[in-house]
Amino acid sequence: MIDIGGQDSKVIQLDAGGNLSDFLMNDKCAAGTGRFLEVISRTLGASVEQLDAITDGVEPHAITSMCTVFAESEVISLRSAGVAPEAILAGVINAMARRSANFIGRLSAQGPLLFTGGVSHCAAFARMLESHVGMAVTTHPDAQFAGAIGAALIGQRQRRRG
Repeated sequence: MIDIGGQDSKVIQLDAGGNLSDFLMNDKCAAGTGRFLEVISRTLGASVEQLDAITDGVEPHAITSMCTVFAESEVISLRSAGVAPEAILAGVINAMARRSANFIGRLSAQGPLLFTGGVSHCAAFARMLESHVGMAVTTHPDAQFAGAIGAALIGQRQRRRG
């Protein structure tokens, strides 16, 4: 499972019984999070909700920086050089998906891969992630609530136990 929210990303590996077997979290840097995607989208005059429509069928332009500040400068330079905003956005999504795939690769993950968190609503990201990890990526319409739902279920179980 990979969970990419506004401020961090997590890779959670479960064993055959559905129990936690490994966990990684990246909370040191905004790169690769929903916040990063929001900042870059806003820089290009788009909203995160528009990303799928804007990037559909667009060839991603290579993005070299994943630091939010440097990436924002790179995006401005690319626009000045005449690169289409759609290609830049597709490139940003692709770079984030590649970074996430490398993060997933730190665990011995096997498919299918469940994608949760707010970023999971970006179908373009899910498609690019799937191509980078080489396994099926699935999500759910309420995927951004996975952590809250899990916490509620744990609380319910603990309350029943007394």
